[in-house]
Formats: sequence, structure tokens, C-alpha cells
Amino acid sequence: MSRVGKQRIQIPEKVTVTTTGDLLTVKGPLGEVTRKLHKHITLRIEDGVVLVEPTVTTLESRALWGTFASHVINMIEGVTKGFVKKLIIEGVGYKAEVQGEKINFALGFSHPVPVMIPQGLKVVHEKGTLTITGIDKESVGQFASQIVARKRPEPYKGKGIRYDGQVVRRKQGKKTVS
Repeated sequence: MSRVGKQRIQIPEKVTVTTTGDLLTVKGPLGEVTRKLHKHITLRIEDGVVLVEPTVTTLESRALWGTFASHVINMIEGVTKGFVKKLIIEGVGYKAEVQGEKINFALGFSHPVPVMIPQGLKVVHEKGTLTITGIDKESVGQFASQIVARKRPEPYKGKGIRYDGQVVRRKQGKKTVS
């Protein structure tokens, strides 16, 4: 039994949750998010509460039960508060410039590295910190991980792109013989 799936999900004011066929739509003050439902999962909306239930009892439906409950919770949180990921760019000469719908990175390569910003996301750059905001948790996290993958922090000086709060384990480096 899924502990997350059994929970009753409260719908806050100013948020509407609707299902049409196999699409779940959540509308709120920050925007609208849709997700396709799986055939083994049903949603019941009654009295400001969403109930997630499996239609059949199989191993797959039991695995998806809690997952879809988490998706609904994340969708409601996204349209009310939004999601934020902060990235820190560290290193001499490492920088980023936001130009319209694209970010140009200087990451120690012989060429600039352009990255297109996906629809629905907002990116702000301030003094070595990139702030990615959006209403879809998956797209914010995926875009942040794609940026971090461009130049992971190295263990000797810590140069690269890392998440805010991420600890980079440092190595000692060469020892000099005296």
C-alpha cells in the first residue's frame, strides 16, 4: 500500500483541478500544468480534495499510485508557489550571460557554450549565481541538471557549475618534496 497515494490531497483556494479523459489539468495563479494519466490510475475530485486510486491491483499500478499522487502534489505546489533551483558558477573566467531565450556560458573552453532556455522557465543571472524558476518541477530540475552537466565541479579547486548547497569534496593535490 502506498503511504503517499492514500493521502487526501487538499486543493487550495484559487486552484482548480480538472480531468478530461486521460489528461489532468491544474490551474492556479502562476499558470497551468497538464499531465497525461496512466491507464491504471484514476483521480476522484470531491469537496476540494483529490483522491488518487489504482484501477487494478498489479505491481505496476501499486508502483504508480504514489508516484501520481506526488505528481499531483507537485503540480498544485507549482501553480501556487513555483519551483526554484540556484546554480553557482565558480572559477576564474567562468561566467554566464542571459540573452533573451538563450544563455551564453564561458566555461574555460576555446568557444562559448550557448544553451537555449526551455518554454515556461525564467533564468536570472546575478554575480556568479544562476536562478532558474518555473511552475513544472520536472522541467526546472531537468534544465538545471543539463546546465550542471556542461562543467561539473572538479575536486582540486572546485571550479565548475554546482547546485547551491552542494558540497564539493576537495582533494589535496600534489605534495612537494623538501
